[in-house]
Amino acid sequence: MGIRNAHPFFTDMGHTRRRPKHLARKLLKIREALGLSQAELTTQLNVGIRFSEISKYENDQREPPLNVLLAYARLAKVPLEQIVDDEEDLRL
Repeated sequence: MGIRNAHPFFTDMGHTRRRPKHLARKLLKIREALGLSQAELTTQLNVGIRFSEISKYENDQREPPLNVLLAYARLAKVPLEQIVDDEEDLRL
């Protein structure tokens, strides 16, 4: 039995990573603070995603990839750490 089969919390990369608990709420807060619809935000992020992805991020159905998180941080003019770190408050 390999390591991945021995422990259910191992990912395909062989390590675990906690998903930020407040990420979805923070992403929604950013969009609302900017006064943008999901479609408008997609255009502003300019990373080649559809507006339906924004809904999945905001409803905690999918975690955005790093390039999308960086685009959110740049657009909101906040450090990435404020978005992804549950210990950090989002200050807009």
